[in-house]
Amino acid sequence: MSFKELRVPALEVRQSPGKTLYSFAVDGKLIHDFAAVSRIRREDDNHIVGYQRPEVLLHIAEIRNYIESESPMIPNAVVVAFDPRVRFEPLESNDDTSPVSYSNPGTLVIPVDETWGPDEKPGFIVDGQQRIAAIRDSNLAAFPVCVTAFITSNLKEQTEQFILVNSTKPLPKGLIYELLPNTEAALSTQLQRRRFPAMLLNLLNTRRESPFFGLIQTPTNPRDMTDRNHAKGVIKDNSILKMLENSLSDGVLHDLRYLGDGPDIEGMISVVSNFWGAVREVFPEAWAKDPGKSRLMHGAGMVSMGFVMDAICARYRKLRAPDKQQFIDDLLPLQSICFWTGGKWVFGSGKEFEWNEIQNVPRHIEILTNHLLYQYKTLVWSRDRRQTTFIDPTQSSMF
Repeated sequence: MSFKELRVPALEVRQSPGKTLYSFAVDGKLIHDFAAVSRIRREDDNHIVGYQRPEVLLHIAEIRNYIESESPMIPNAVVVAFDPRVRFEPLESNDDTSPVSYSNPGTLVIPVDETWGPDEKPGFIVDGQQRIAAIRDSNLAAFPVCVTAFITSNLKEQTEQFILVNSTKPLPKGLIYELLPNTEAALSTQLQRRRFPAMLLNLLNTRRESPFFGLIQTPTNPRDMTDRNHAKGVIKDNSILKMLENSLSDGVLHDLRYLGDGPDIEGMISVVSNFWGAVREVFPEAWAKDPGKSRLMHGAGMVSMGFVMDAICARYRKLRAPDKQQFIDDLLPLQSICFWTGGKWVFGSGKEFEWNEIQNVPRHIEILTNHLLYQYKTLVWSRDRRQTTFIDPTQSSMF
């Protein structure tokens, strides 16, 4: 006989009048035995039934990689809606001795039949379908998870709970990036990629000798332009992250990261600090200003000048990294062609932009970057061909 009952220790929680939750733990590989995913679809009369989106294969693969790592933990509970076939059997106890009035321990009894199709199972997964799919596909023998459940025969209530669970405001990206350096566990591909540059950003923002000290806007260092001499949170953290990521991908920071003895973090901080310290001296009128008043502090300025940093370092390749004075010497010829706070940028092919027309969009960043690299090659590299071999930055595939 295929029919059986799964009995799990559970806690009944009476949350509000007529609303009761059940909290229990179960092997995640068993959840699909009693709960299905209510896929959103339209019936022949164009009426919407179900509420879940399709499985996201990449997201599932990332979760699977994580739970197959050394010490995974998934603390957030899966949410399941049960129909009335599921019942709760409370433990016999004296209510007078119970420490609280709103909860009661007992056993949740869930009917299971391997012949049932998805629409015949007593449960529907309201939240956590990607996690359960990852556990289902994993090579683990078992992986227990916490489940929060409620019993209802009303599809409307299931749908309402799905919307409420999935419409909560996610964590701000800035907060996630600020927390990343303090983590070690396997994360999603995007977060893994940003953990190392986030660590560099934190060092640049908190070291007093750094030109970026206190200037990078993060949740713990919000924007404050009231003190002209000590502006805070001027530069968006994402602008710095993009600048660092580009160099880590194919620039001087890449070379310093993949050394024989491991990443030279102090070397990275030194070269970035030397370059941007030189930028601060060469363009003092544009430094530490609101991005609306200085395109150097803007995302477009940060990213494009990051490529200039890599180009200068490529010219001094034999030195491992230039010092601050060498950066200043190579940046000074660019003073006359940069319009960070006023004037008009004159690009090739007759393109002209007012200084504040430069926006933080890929096309504008590409135009500005190529212009700065071309001018650097023309004004500096051609001036002294006796320097080490220089990689023509205008021929790079940076975009």
